[in-house]
Amino acid sequence: MKILIATEKPFAAAAVNGMKEIAQKAGHEVVLLEKYDSPEKLIKAVADADALIVRSDKVTADVIDAAKNLKIVVRAGAGYDNINLEACTAKNIVAMNTPGQNSNAVAELAISMMIYMSRNQFTPGTGSEIKGKKLGIQAYGNVGRLVAQKAKCLGMEVMAFDPYVPAEKMKEEGVTPAESVEQMYSECNFISLHIPATAETKRSIGYGLITLMPSGGCLLNTARKEIINEAELEKALTDRPDLKYVTDIAADCQTELNEKFGKRVFATPKKMGAETAEANVNAGLAAASQIVDFFATGNTRFQVNK
Repeated sequence: MKILIATEKPFAAAAVNGMKEIAQKAGHEVVLLEKYDSPEKLIKAVADADALIVRSDKVTADVIDAAKNLKIVVRAGAGYDNINLEACTAKNIVAMNTPGQNSNAVAELAISMMIYMSRNQFTPGTGSEIKGKKLGIQAYGNVGRLVAQKAKCLGMEVMAFDPYVPAEKMKEEGVTPAESVEQMYSECNFISLHIPATAETKRSIGYGLITLMPSGGCLLNTARKEIINEAELEKALTDRPDLKYVTDIAADCQTELNEKFGKRVFATPKKMGAETAEANVNAGLAAASQIVDFFATGNTRFQVNK
């Protein structure tokens, strides 16, 4: 089988070498498309591929239509909103992600963001410590759980809201389950967002929730840009000059937010959550292994378009 690794933002060399080794040992061919500068180049390259591995690359309906032999596409990472799942399903193509491989990198970034904002973005002036503060985690999955562990080690009290995780499970791990998302926002000094961008969650974080936060509260987003209602975020920051917002995914109106709110807001220059050597290698190797297993046994454990 021909496996295409298509990455506008390339994997690290160690990841590529490891992926090739995994695939070739199982008898598959590996082809690289790196640093391509147009969708047309991906469309051309995928035409005869049996499998596709991507990072944040857009796997559109046009890409799927062009891929006459494609049987599986794997997103090397947790989020998969860059893949047109409907188009994959219509062509009986299995779409997968690699959950958990980037989780520690994202969790470490979330912790560093809290410290960065608490210390006035490392500029002169009196900041504050995160020890003794209360952290609310919205979505207690792979990343949320790791954020909770690290925050507790730093002396924070942790609360989480996730209707899909049993309250007893949270309690066993030393986390207080919130009875409602509103309760969590109203009680926590920091809120760390880890929800996916779905029809239900898009633009769900807005004025009503943000302004429930206590004085000096800080909202952290290492998830997806689309979950934030940007107009309502701006209104909340305007009406509550004590609040802060830090994000790993710059808002569409980030320039305006920076100009209006100064050091109360911060966005990384580009999405940095998975930008570690370890996460890069882990996600790539997992993607290659899942494809090899799929062709060998039909395993679809991490399929996301069921």
